[in-house]
Amino acid sequence: MKDYCCDMRGMLSFLILFLLSKKPMHGQEVSDEIGRRKGGKPSPGTIYPALKCLKDNGLIREKKEGKIITYTITDSGKKSLKIAKQQFVRTFIF
Repeated sequence: MKDYCCDMRGMLSFLILFLLSKKPMHGQEVSDEIGRRKGGKPSPGTIYPALKCLKDNGLIREKKEGKIITYTITDSGKKSLKIAKQQFVRTFIF
């Protein structure tokens, strides 16, 4: 697998990794928390493809319990988030 850094376009991947670095969550929790922080809740058609992409790139993993899928950040995801935070600071903080 190639070294993958989360996509900063739109910052959705960054936000998801940030939230999952705090605690494991299921998709609806991620969506609710983003909505609380940004003021607009993303749709399932936005959240679930982003979660799939992060999972496919090894940045998060999922654990299924019945119908609930809980997502957790991986070590690669933590590394990617650290790099993304550094890029954010270099771009937006003087």
